[in-house]
Amino acid sequence: MAEEQRFLSASGAPIALRRRQHSASCRELAVRGPRLQLRSLSAATSAVWLAAYGLFALSENSMVLSAAIFITLIGLIIYLHFVKIDQESLLVIGSLGIQVTSSYASGKESTTFIEMGQVKDVVINEAIHMQKVIYYLCILLQDPEDPQGVSEVVPLFQSSKPRLDCLIEMYKSCQEILEQRKTAPQSS
Repeated sequence: MAEEQRFLSASGAPIALRRRQHSASCRELAVRGPRLQLRSLSAATSAVWLAAYGLFALSENSMVLSAAIFITLIGLIIYLHFVKIDQESLLVIGSLGIQVTSSYASGKESTTFIEMGQVKDVVINEAIHMQKVIYYLCILLQDPEDPQGVSEVVPLFQSSKPRLDCLIEMYKSCQEILEQRKTAPQSS
């Protein structure tokens, strides 16, 4: 069963949270950010090409136009393949671990898997950024040498930057599965 809710990001952009429960101990949370707008892409491309045409008119050098076309095309490819993330997802499987996936606008996906034995907890953390308090969801990794310590903090949903109300929904979903994992060894 899949459920989708609309929220806003920290910058005020609309985002969608899709929750899908695959089983009692497996849940997927996906945050989809706003799609690339053709209007803004066209405006940026037109501005660069008009500036290049102005330089061409002054210098009468056709290399200026060729360079502008080449630079905008290469810039667009780099932006779509390495910068613009369309969707970020978190797959929590109580018995295995947590998989974090980022899907780029070009179709490329980046996936990281964290074994459940390394996960100490999933928490909502806060940071101060540019005179604002920003909240983010993160995974605390257990320190192998000190079971009470934390070795690393892995921030989640860094591209979409959901607001606190959305983070609370994701936090509750993650905690339900983590609580099942903590109580499972005691009941057997």
